[in-house]
Amino acid sequence: MSNTKDNIKRGSCPVYKKCGGCQLQNLTYQEQLAFKQKKVSKFLSQFCKVQPIIGMENPFHYRNKVQAAFRTNRNGRIISGVYQSGTHCIVGIDECMIEDAIADKIIVTVRKMLKSFKLTTYDEDAQRGFLRHILVKRGFATNEVMLVLVTGTPVFPSKNNFVKAITKEFPEIKTVIQNINPYRTNLVLGDVQKILYGKGYIEDILCGCKFRISPKSFYQINPIQTEVLYGKAIEFAKLKGNETVLDTYCGIGTIGIIAAKNGAGSVIGVELNKDAVKDAVQNARANDLKNIRFYQGDAGEFMEAASEEDEKPDVVFMDPPRAGSDKKFLSSLIKMSPKTVVYISCNPETMARDLYYLTQNSTYKVKKIQPVDMFPHTSHIETVALLTKS
Repeated sequence: MSNTKDNIKRGSCPVYKKCGGCQLQNLTYQEQLAFKQKKVSKFLSQFCKVQPIIGMENPFHYRNKVQAAFRTNRNGRIISGVYQSGTHCIVGIDECMIEDAIADKIIVTVRKMLKSFKLTTYDEDAQRGFLRHILVKRGFATNEVMLVLVTGTPVFPSKNNFVKAITKEFPEIKTVIQNINPYRTNLVLGDVQKILYGKGYIEDILCGCKFRISPKSFYQINPIQTEVLYGKAIEFAKLKGNETVLDTYCGIGTIGIIAAKNGAGSVIGVELNKDAVKDAVQNARANDLKNIRFYQGDAGEFMEAASEEDEKPDVVFMDPPRAGSDKKFLSSLIKMSPKTVVYISCNPETMARDLYYLTQNSTYKVKKIQPVDMFPHTSHIETVALLTKS
């Protein structure tokens, strides 16, 4: 890994060393792709040949979800930005090379509006004040924007005028939500929220399907590369029209809905997050799909129960968190014995562990491995693998 001034200038971010969000900005983009290819191959080439990584044509401003913490410094100046890695010190940021540019502008504008509306920032130590965080989500295909104001108190003085001012400045804001989080916690969002403007959600289009996005629901942060990733997953599944598909860790139903619209006979989605399941049900209706249904629950427990049933799926999509799947899930998957497993992972190390378990304890073989650069300038990477029964 080179660390020349020339390479740092190519990254062009003045705070990348302080921020810690973009770990690979000291490399050119081609060097980043080579680094990630080597990383995936290190863990996964034992199973089969790793295909060349698919990068982005324009690897900037790809994040459709942006959050900023707010604080008032000793000089009484309001700052907003991200926490420095491993600390609660805020690195002030007005614009970021990987964040959506409109989202950054909205955050800066809100920061400037606080004093004119006599709104304070939240003091974590004293546990008083108003604004803690801002969360902005944007649908790249629809250009709809959601603004979430995370406050330490439910009291919001002049909220109607505030909402009018920010939506006049940014007409693309289709909903404004106040999320109340008065607790000493590392979580950004609290449990209580109020819709101040709009419907409380926005919509986006991905792989030709419409998706509802709410404040707490998970939606891939790079829609351009998500279409590439999910396109590969559907390609690997080779759906012919009569398969029963199980979409585990399904979130708001993205992969399952795309599969239901692109050849699957019937689809079952499983997700632990209740808010995401509600969105998934609405998403299926919005796409007029009758061949998909969703269940709320732990994926491992669902798999364990489903493996005892007579009807078995033909294809299983699995997209677990960074920690990977547990043995309950994997052993149930082996017992269920679908013809095809498509594994999407954001961590090649835990993916390697899970693939080893599946290939050593069953007749599954890994046939294809495709890395996709979902997070340029960071060390994170997504990979999709195809497993079939030998």
